[in-house]
Amino acid sequence: MRATAIALACFVALAAPAIAQPAATPAGPERFAPEIAAFAAADRDHMPAPCGFLFVGSSSIRFWKTLGADMAPMPAVNRGFGGSTIADVDYYFDRVVAPYRPRAIVFYAGENDLDAGAAPGAVTADFASFMDLKTKALGPAPVYFISLKPSKLRWAQRDAQAQVNAQIQAMAALRHDLHYVDVAPAMLTGGVPKDIYVADGLHMTPEGYRLWTAVVRPVVQAEAKRPTSCKVS
Repeated sequence: MRATAIALACFVALAAPAIAQPAATPAGPERFAPEIAAFAAADRDHMPAPCGFLFVGSSSIRFWKTLGADMAPMPAVNRGFGGSTIADVDYYFDRVVAPYRPRAIVFYAGENDLDAGAAPGAVTADFASFMDLKTKALGPAPVYFISLKPSKLRWAQRDAQAQVNAQIQAMAALRHDLHYVDVAPAMLTGGVPKDIYVADGLHMTPEGYRLWTAVVRPVVQAEAKRPTSCKVS
């Protein structure tokens, strides 16, 4: 009887339909596949004209909802995807940078890299890889690197951020196609972050973006007046 019961239990277990398991969340750059696909869909509906200003990077770019108006009449394309690292931008370079053939790139990423445990030197190395990709695809098109911002949430990482900022600034001093844009002074008061963050202490309020606009817009305006090798056709 016992053997029969065991055999019956095994039969029932094998015959029972398998319970569906939730799909595992993709790791690495693949976790951004839906956002990248959304960019591609938007481009199919309306491909931005070439020779604009491409803003690319992490959520500080993604959430810049007033970017178009803040940079007008200079054409600005927003291709920020939230939570991304510099390595993620490198991974998707052929989909979020190269197709737009920009006259200049405004870049913000690196914060998430440090928060994930990357050393400052590794962050800078990933950005050097971005510059290599840029040179291969877009030649001398200039890149404007926005300094890592002093947020409340990541205030303890300010020394590591300062190291990355200093390393990128040193890199820019050696390259004609790289410029360092320091937004940190405008975001501090008395040596601490201004009250320009939403509840998470990381992402900025509209006031924070107004501070960024005051620093970044003049840089974009100056670049718009320079000769460019970018071809509209």
